[in-house]
Amino acid sequence: MNDLDPDLKTINRRTVYENRWMKVHEDQIRRRDGSSGIYGVVDKPDFVIIVPIQNGIVHLVQQYRYPIRQRQWEFPQGGWEDRSDARPEDIARGELEEETGLLADEIQEVGRLFPLYGTVTQSYRIFLASELSMGRRQPDPEEQDLITGAFPVPELERMILDGIIQDAGTVACFGLLRLKRLI
Repeated sequence: MNDLDPDLKTINRRTVYENRWMKVHEDQIRRRDGSSGIYGVVDKPDFVIIVPIQNGIVHLVQQYRYPIRQRQWEFPQGGWEDRSDARPEDIARGELEEETGLLADEIQEVGRLFPLYGTVTQSYRIFLASELSMGRRQPDPEEQDLITGAFPVPELERMILDGIIQDAGTVACFGLLRLKRLI
């Protein structure tokens, strides 16, 4: 190997689990020093997180998150697993209306992050939605318990600092928007 070779080389891949939302692989790998090992990789489609704000009020959704057995406040987010060709902006607009009933006249992509790149291939694009008006809320069956709430920005900050909001994507999006002075 030379300096341009990858640090880990895939020798073999075995899919150990698959459903509509993910594939789990076990890869046989070779390290730069020649030693071998395994690496677990989860393939998941990318998604979007939408930060809807108007007049200093941000809109959040709360739903039950089965893996942690808790209800959590977070920015609207989601993906279209059945439409891999959809534009991220269209997904953002669709998810916003689906989950909150809000329509955004203005929507701006402000960044892209990887939530767990040590294990998962998935990334998410962050959209700032403004010039909001009411549309028609249409949650998916998996989101039937979803509720919405509107909070002043200082209240959102307090919820983050007090540990009420624990969703890493929501916290990261808020921080990125603050650093870019967009919120």
